[in-house]
Order: sequence, then structure tokens, then C-alpha cells
Amino acid sequence: MNKGINVLSVFDGMMCGQIAFNKSRVKVDNDFASEIDKYAIQVTKHNYPNTKNIGDVTQVKGTDLPKIDLLIGGSPCQDLSRAKTDGDGLNGEMSGLFWEFVRLLKETEPKYFLLENVVMKKEWVNIITDELGVEPIEINSNLVSAQNRRRMYWTNIPNIKQPKDKKITLGDIIYDDTYKVFTHERIPLTKKMTKNYVKWDISGKQYWSQQDRAYFKEKKVCTLPKANPANKLNIIFYYNG
Repeated sequence: MNKGINVLSVFDGMMCGQIAFNKSRVKVDNDFASEIDKYAIQVTKHNYPNTKNIGDVTQVKGTDLPKIDLLIGGSPCQDLSRAKTDGDGLNGEMSGLFWEFVRLLKETEPKYFLLENVVMKKEWVNIITDELGVEPIEINSNLVSAQNRRRMYWTNIPNIKQPKDKKITLGDIIYDDTYKVFTHERIPLTKKMTKNYVKWDISGKQYWSQQDRAYFKEKKVCTLPKANPANKLNIIFYYNG
């Protein structure tokens, strides 16, 4: 029987790495996940019950783990995102957790590593590149999904290339959009059309919140935020014509 690999996934979320392993037929013997969000952990336990959650990344010690073959992670982006012009970058409370990835990379000395983060200022890109010793590659997930999601990846895994565009739209992935009809009084009053979606100021705050949107089925979508489906529109997909 072929021996599998040991994976350490930090800032693990809901263990999406396992989806990639399954699709690429990579056998995993041990999957160690560092995550503190209780809901993400619940999803991981449901989908991948053999995952070993090891908690807060700041408390993880590489010396306590068996030989790690692959270290993966998407460190927090809040202080790096270009949507936050005054962010503290890698000095920020959240995005500064990148240095935990660097620490664990040194402690575990894996054969391969992969770090994901948002498109950011050049100064922060340069620091990450210098620390990890590899140049990033930018990939937009809209090539393989219905979501516009430009991200940067630093990895020593060889032969990484841009994926082929599968031309997937929202209409290709929606299985049911008939269960909810919104009748909020502000919907006809604040409607505004954009290239990819319709937006409303349902809250009455005089601006269009990201969650108050309805996307065209023949288009792509940006990241959908978590919202209460009882009064938000981001779960509705609008027919254009």
C-alpha cells in the first residue's frame, strides 16, 4: 500500500484542502488542522472526521508533530487587503499571524508548502516573498468557478500553471432559487444596476451593503458574505432579461 503524506493546515477554515487532495488523489495519512472558529471546526468534523484539530496556531509547536510533508495555509488578510487602505499589513493584529506560518515552516521543514493571501501592496508582497524564498503566482478563481476571487499563492510545489478557463457562471452551479421571494419596501426604491449584480439599500444607511445584492445568473459573483437569509438578498440570483 502506498504511504500517504502528513499535512499541517494552519488557518484551516473548514478543511478545503481535503477537497483538493481528494480531487488530485493525494493520499493523506494524517491531517493536522489549526483552527479556532467553532463553526468551521464543526463543518470539518462532519465532512472529514479523521482530521486532527490542534487548535490555536500560536500554540502549535512543530516539534510536537510527526514529520510534516506539506504545510498549507491562508493567513488572515484583514490588515493586508487593499479594501482597507489604512491597514497595518504584516504588523497588524490579524495579518501578523503570517509570522506563525513562517515559524512553523522553519520548525517542521516540510518538503512542500503553500501560502495563500489576497492581492496586496507591493511592499507586503516583497516581505512575504523574501521570507518564503519563492515568487508568488496570482490566480483568479473565476477560471475554475463562478466566483471572482483574485488571490496570490506562494509555493515551492513545482510546475504550477494558470488553470484553464472553464467559463463557469452562477447559472451552472445553482440548484434551486425558487424558495424565497423578498418584498421589503425599500427594494423598489433603492434598486441600482451594476455589471454583475443588482443592489439595494435595504438597511436605509444610504449606501449599498455587500450582502444586499442579487447576482445575474450568466455572470460571476464576488465573495458572498455571511448573512441572515431571512432579510438579505445575497442568496437570490437575478435573471437578466
